[in-house]
Amino acid sequence: MNTKNPTCLVLSSTFKDFEKSKSICNEVSSDLLIFCVMSGVGENQLISIVPDELKFLFELEKQSYCDLKVANKTEDYVAFKVKTTSPKKYFVRPNTGVIQPWDSCIIRVTLQAQREYPPDMQCKDKFLLQSTIVPPHTDVDDLPQDTFTKDSGKTLTECKLKVSYISPSTTQRSSESGATNGDGNGSETISTIQRLKEERDAAVKQTQQLQHELEMVKRRRNQSNSGLSLKLAALVGLIGLIIGFILKLTLASPT
Repeated sequence: MNTKNPTCLVLSSTFKDFEKSKSICNEVSSDLLIFCVMSGVGENQLISIVPDELKFLFELEKQSYCDLKVANKTEDYVAFKVKTTSPKKYFVRPNTGVIQPWDSCIIRVTLQAQREYPPDMQCKDKFLLQSTIVPPHTDVDDLPQDTFTKDSGKTLTECKLKVSYISPSTTQRSSESGATNGDGNGSETISTIQRLKEERDAAVKQTQQLQHELEMVKRRRNQSNSGLSLKLAALVGLIGLIIGFILKLTLASPT
């Protein structure tokens, strides 16, 4: 491996630590996509990243995204920053943050809609994720501007991620191959989905029927209340007529 540009790089405040980290990295295969801080070796590991490669479903005039899970593997607060060789093509949120000890966060990388296919669907874009230890309870808005500057006063780790594009036709062929060679798993999945759709449709139909019956009950209740009010009004009117007739007879009788 070329030690001038190693796949695994740990920047430390002392030359001794750097040489130790470099010797560890020389034992790692050259096709490793990320730095040794993600491979579980070395004393200076700060974070782990999953997945180890950004893969985007590439379709013209459509956005695509890939989520990265970044986990803090230390007892310290760790700040991170995401950089890319093609900042106009990608939208990263959050691109800077602070992860509490033993905690994790999700970084969403969005590939902006493209107007043309890259040659042979090959992508040369790369991402760099820098991380460093910061004081406890540090907020992302309080990070100094030189937090991710390479100097001799702090430890800074860098993780490189490659980017690859997947065409829709490749995804479709993989799905068809899985359905053919999956020992019936594809057909079972289809039947399960069909059954769930039928159950959903039946539940929706039953809900609509219950709502219709509820509306009918409400209408009947309103009609019943209306009829009762008319009967009560008629009864009160009849009683009033009787009382008035009695009073009239009483007043008309000779004293």
